[in-house]
Formats: sequence, C-alpha cells, structure tokens
Amino acid sequence: MKLLPLILLTASLLSAQTPPAATQKKGPSNPPPEAGDDVRGYNDTPQLPGQKWKVHDITRPRPVKVTPAPYVNEAPPADAIVLFDGKDLSKWTQQVRGGGTQEPKWKVEDGYIEIVPRTGKLITKESFGDCQLHVEWQIPKTSVGNGQGIGNSGVELMTRYEIQVLESNEHQTYADGGAGAIYGVWPPLVNPSRPMGEWNAYDIFFEAPKFEGDKVVKPAYITVLFNGVLVQNHKDFLGTTIWRQVGTYKAHPAEQPLSLQDHSQPVRYRNIWIRKLSATN
Repeated sequence: MKLLPLILLTASLLSAQTPPAATQKKGPSNPPPEAGDDVRGYNDTPQLPGQKWKVHDITRPRPVKVTPAPYVNEAPPADAIVLFDGKDLSKWTQQVRGGGTQEPKWKVEDGYIEIVPRTGKLITKESFGDCQLHVEWQIPKTSVGNGQGIGNSGVELMTRYEIQVLESNEHQTYADGGAGAIYGVWPPLVNPSRPMGEWNAYDIFFEAPKFEGDKVVKPAYITVLFNGVLVQNHKDFLGTTIWRQVGTYKAHPAEQPLSLQDHSQPVRYRNIWIRKLSATN
C-alpha cells in the first residue's frame, strides 16, 4: 500500500473526531471572571450545601428578566448616615494590594463616584452590623466586555458578604453571579436590571452573623430589593464570599466596614446611605 493515501486517510479520520478549537470545551483551567472572559458557568466546582447546584453551576437556570417601575429618587431618612452625598469621599478610605490603605482615588464628578480600575476597593471609615443600606449604581454606556467582564463590582457587607454588581441587562453569566445575586450562593429571584447608562438601586436589609467563640451560631441573612423588586428574601450566606468555592465563616467583630469592590472595570455609585439597626431579639 502506498504511504500517501494512508497518511491522507489518517488525517481525515483525526479531523472528523476532533472539533474545531472554537467549539472545544474549556477545562478547569478557565481564567477567573475578572480576566474578562465571557464565562457562562462551571461544572467542576464544589456542591452547594442544601442545594442541588454547584457553585456557579453552568446548568442552573438564570433568573427571568422583568421590567422594573420607573426610577424614584430615594432621599435618606432623618436617622440615616449618609456615606456619599455626591460631593466627596470623606467617609471612605481605600484598600490597596497587600492590605494597606490610602486616600481614595476613585473619581468624584457630576454627583457620583466612578471606579478608577486597579486602585483598590473603597471601605467606609465607620463600621456596621445589622443595617438597612441604600446604594445606587450604574454601568457606563461606553462599557465593553462579556459575562463577568463588564460592569463587575460588588457591595460587600462587613467587607466580606457580597451582593453582586454586574451588567445583567444585556449580558449573561452564571445564575449565581449576576446583578442582585448573593455571589456564588443564591441567584436573584428575577432580573430587574436597567440598561447601561441608567441608574439601578439596591435596598438591602442585612443581619450580621452571630458567633460563640470561633463557632457561628447564626449565619448572616440578607433581604434585597433591586429597583424596587424583591430578589433576595431573607437568604443566608454560607460564609465569606469567594470565587468558585463554598464560603466559610471565621469569627469577626460584631461591626465591620462596608466596602465597594474594584474589579478593574468602570462602575458608578451614588446616593449611598445606611441605617444602623438595633440588635435582633
């Protein structure tokens, strides 16, 4: 038998069995979401306790899109602590890589603050436990990217329990990673995101965890209204928010600062106020 026909036949068979590079599935070596990939989910992550889903499960149904009511400006009540009134960042500091702090570098203009990528997260100077929090956010119309790579930030209660901020009006990601999600644990009940260039509002009611020594005896709970729509109804955190893993609890003080994530993408915030709530019985 001549070698040339045999070589051509072998090459043809291999080509038929091997999908083009564009259709091959990525394995566990996927880059993290902040790398900007259009990540739709994973199938190699840990099982979520008490759920049939894995963390960032690629098969988990995404929340149904709903249209919220028109925006209504929510002025802070008389007993609120105004964290940002559109003028300055005097109530905040900024955490840099390595854990140090500096004067905030985020831009303040036109009544809002905008993330300056890679400068670090904003952290309040004051600490909070049980609270009611109002915060408004916007993804600039000029933003580009996909999945976790567009409009990615987060509101972190006690610097560790995150409600996700993300462009979720036009772009998709894993169910527990979109706007309004308890990141990595609970997707929002529905998706009431507004388009890029419009303001979204979170009204958050947070119950801090309780510890006895190093043991958590009551987890953190949160209720979230997203553009006036209930998306989290007294849902629990499994611990500190972490990408691709199940969070765990580590004892910490009864009050800690609030933080806003810098995920290297421009996101705007405004009208941020908080009310301390008395301890629950």
